[in-house]
Amino acid sequence: MSTLRDAKVGDSVKVKKLHGEGAVKRRIMDMGITKGVEIHIRKVAPLGDPIEVTVRGYELSLRKADAELIEVE
Repeated sequence: MSTLRDAKVGDSVKVKKLHGEGAVKRRIMDMGITKGVEIHIRKVAPLGDPIEVTVRGYELSLRKADAELIEVE
């Protein structure tokens, strides 16, 4: 299983499945990350957290813990 956390800078990936429960999953979906959406990895902070991505035409920063819940292909 490959997650968004494993993706490298410059990669474009497609969301396969969201893991997590309740409020955490709802928060990720509220950010526009849903099944089938394309995500482009823009930058990763020097210590690896957060990850900056482009999703649905806007920039978004995600914690590594949240990125680990997003399964991609």
